[in-house]
Amino acid sequence: MRSFRTPMAGLTCLFALAAAGCSAGSEGSTDAAPAPPKQTSASPSQSTAPTTATTTYAPYVSVTEASDNDPAGSPTTYNLAFVISDGNGCTPKWNGTHAVGDSTVKSRISALTEPGATVRVSFGGASGKELAAACDSASDLEEAYGAALDAAGSTQADFDIEGDELTDSDSVDLRSEAIAALQKERPDLEVTFTLPVMPSGLDADSLALLESANEHDVQVATVNIMTMNYGETYADDMGDYAVTSAKATQAQLKKVFGLSDAGAWRGMALTSMLGVNDVDNETFTLADAAQVRTFAEEKEIAWVSMWSTFRDQQCADEDADQDDPLTNCSGVKQSSGAFAEAFSE
Repeated sequence: MRSFRTPMAGLTCLFALAAAGCSAGSEGSTDAAPAPPKQTSASPSQSTAPTTATTTYAPYVSVTEASDNDPAGSPTTYNLAFVISDGNGCTPKWNGTHAVGDSTVKSRISALTEPGATVRVSFGGASGKELAAACDSASDLEEAYGAALDAAGSTQADFDIEGDELTDSDSVDLRSEAIAALQKERPDLEVTFTLPVMPSGLDADSLALLESANEHDVQVATVNIMTMNYGETYADDMGDYAVTSAKATQAQLKKVFGLSDAGAWRGMALTSMLGVNDVDNETFTLADAAQVRTFAEEKEIAWVSMWSTFRDQQCADEDADQDDPLTNCSGVKQSSGAFAEAFSE
């Protein structure tokens, strides 16, 4: 997903989630079902979720600028976008410009969490240099990730890996090593990988990233797929494409992690780009959002999200200097916060 740009600039489940990361090397299984013949360390849990479990809503937000639409839909978690390198080395900064301990950012996070929501620090994104490509060692990378999490007061980390960073096997392995080490120091750390998807599912590079996580004993809570920007050949219903992409990915997660049908669904999250996508012929509508929400609840998918609260409003005029449907509005007719309501109902 793009960075924010405003017009001005045995198995023991580790995490208390519907789909928690479990380690094959742990003792004292809490799973309701027997372990499969080969359960890898990055596998989301096969634990039977309570029948009252519901899909939560966790939108992506700008960490440097508040939006009136942030509280719409009463999010349970906010994905804070994005921590990347400062451009000169292994120093983590919000959007590459704001120190992780910046007082403005701290105030922003405090306001988001005051009603009771939690925050998930999202590392990476589509712009800038991801820390795994900037740091020289796993220990330095672990320190950088930890500094950002501590500054945000968060025990949840999202790694949004796409573009060149996804095809760089060295940085993929370095990241896996650093995350595994970080989780040994912080056993309550919940890890999500956010990955691009097509209606055919995850590509070979995304699957290789998950395999790397397995090999390094990373505990994964959820695999969040970006149901957006499929390409010019995809010109049909975006809601249908999201559902098709989820079904294809669920089959892959079953195979990669040795999960049951239910376990693979609970180990998944869905993120859509509301309104106009980066690809000209793709527009994700309010009806699509309602369709995705209904599907996610039926399958007990862990959470749904959108890019982003900052765009969850109708463009005021056609002047690109004032309103850009890829920056600060959706490009479709809507009331402010309508996509948040659709994703949370």
